[in-house]
Amino acid sequence: MEQVSSQVVYRNRWMTVREDVIRLPDGSPGLYGVVEKPDFALVLPRWSRGFWLVEQYRYPIGRRAWEFPQGSWGVGNDGDQLALARQELAEETGLHAREMRHLGHLFAAYGFSNQGFDIYLATGLTEGEPDREVTEQGMRHQAFTDDEVAELILAKQLVDAPSLAALTLYHLRSSVAG
Repeated sequence: MEQVSSQVVYRNRWMTVREDVIRLPDGSPGLYGVVEKPDFALVLPRWSRGFWLVEQYRYPIGRRAWEFPQGSWGVGNDGDQLALARQELAEETGLHAREMRHLGHLFAAYGFSNQGFDIYLATGLTEGEPDREVTEQGMRHQAFTDDEVAELILAKQLVDAPSLAALTLYHLRSSVAG
């Protein structure tokens, strides 16, 4: 595919949306809407029998849901992804990890967005007080056993695709290593 033209149609401090006119390999025209967002870090805080999760209201779906702690530096800001992962973990849960292991890098929705995310396994956890941003009002965190996490997924209470992809990657890496 070849990009013929590109036009920004919307921008705010979190994202840019552009419309690209393209030419397909056979020469026919095409159109793509692309959402540009900075990469984010997602943390799997592992305790001996399961994981810590956060729950918050997600405006686009109009309800609360569970997910793993995650966040980005924001548009125009960047930094070390490991530092971001540690910051998001502490900010959203108050947890601090002795060890952080990078499990991989995935893309959130590459059919329409360039946003990727790095997945970290956090172990050796110590508890502290969360320091949440104003946009995280009403967020709560809780430890769940592995069975309880599975129940949340089946009950459609953990529906965040990056969280589910990260959990899958964790289980695949665990089964290969074990």
